[in-house]
Amino acid sequence: MTPKAGTRYTLIPNQKYRRSNRRSRSRCNTSNSDSQSLSALGHFKMLPLEIFQIVLNYLSVKDISVLSMVSKTISSCLVNYISTSAGKRRLLLQDFHNPELPGKREGSYILEHYKSLGLLLKRCTFLLPTKDRLKSVHKILAEVSCFKLNGCLNPLNCVGLQCYGVFLQILTAGWDDLECHRVFNFLCELSKLPIRVQTAVSSKPGSARKLELRIRLYCRNVLLSHWIHQSDSAFWLTRILKPWPMVNQARLLYIIFGPVSSLDGHVVWQKMIEGPTDETSLKGLADAIKLLYDTEAKEWTADDVIGLVDELSVVPREWLLENKARLLILSGNNICFTFMASKAMNGRVIELARLMVFLALVCEKDLYYMDWAVKTMQKVCKVFNTVRERNNFLQCMENAFAHVVMDMLQSVLSGDRGEEDSSFINLFHLVNAQANFHKEILYLTMRSNII
Repeated sequence: MTPKAGTRYTLIPNQKYRRSNRRSRSRCNTSNSDSQSLSALGHFKMLPLEIFQIVLNYLSVKDISVLSMVSKTISSCLVNYISTSAGKRRLLLQDFHNPELPGKREGSYILEHYKSLGLLLKRCTFLLPTKDRLKSVHKILAEVSCFKLNGCLNPLNCVGLQCYGVFLQILTAGWDDLECHRVFNFLCELSKLPIRVQTAVSSKPGSARKLELRIRLYCRNVLLSHWIHQSDSAFWLTRILKPWPMVNQARLLYIIFGPVSSLDGHVVWQKMIEGPTDETSLKGLADAIKLLYDTEAKEWTADDVIGLVDELSVVPREWLLENKARLLILSGNNICFTFMASKAMNGRVIELARLMVFLALVCEKDLYYMDWAVKTMQKVCKVFNTVRERNNFLQCMENAFAHVVMDMLQSVLSGDRGEEDSSFINLFHLVNAQANFHKEILYLTMRSNII
């Protein structure tokens, strides 16, 4: 049926729908207008600033860091809050010298707090350039004296630098190398670290004990100790060492990782010279050397690391060979062999032979497998180009065994003998080391002949 001409445009349901739609849009526009008037603060705009800050007191630091991502405006308000006296009292905890609280592990609660604070300021300053981010963060933390290299009167019993370190680790996590370079330069400028290092490495060892301690604590706790990945640790250790000549690098490495007194925490410079030491005193140095030798440390070649080890073993004077051998063993197979191979290639055969003797002695004392020492000797023999050079090395090694035994025997005869005398015990271990070393060679020879 054909519709009437007068009813072609009388579609009432559609007209109602359009009117309803216009009204809906009108209400929506009004709502948007109200939302815009509230600005990026949302409904927080209705609250007086004092009430807003009271609300923040009921949130954890992690919750506040989540809130900071809502908008740029809220983020700015939070930065302003942190800068207020109330915000600083709440967020910049400073009970660094009394880290034990009931029910909390020693120091852990305040370290976790500064991790959360690092995340908060990372998010609040996300849109700023690196330089401005660092300035903004420093402005907030500047009043915390225990975050400064020379700021704390009792640094050995203070966790302030550790808190600063975990804060920086969270703040800079994910930053590229260029940004981290800027962070290091910024920290050097604040702490005057280069000037202080120059003074420490140029002075007579031990003459600036307090400064050495401050440098050690700052480098370890702020720059080195909190990284998860070896590549990050290698990056920061490289930043600390690379500006200096190798002689100063070795001195600085000893200041940061060398043995310290259990009484006052100061660096013990004579430890490697006066007598045999233990693994504990050398582990920090060995771990640092392994870190630099690793492929993640892109700015170091094998020759650089071997040269550094050579320089380190005469800080402050020539080490006892036993301590040098123990350091090489702790540094790992690759470094130990590379170091000895460099001696072989440079014709320092007598020095190499004596070092081989003390490698065997350390294996005997510290209960390492003696066949490792024999295999190391075999690998070193392959470095020599001719049979004559190899035989000369083997002869030098046997002569070294004999000379070291005689030296130790003379030391025993010239002093008080007895089971507790260190000279007698050293001689005992050396004789056993020589016997076990040659036993492994005999086993190896017999197996080869049978095959």
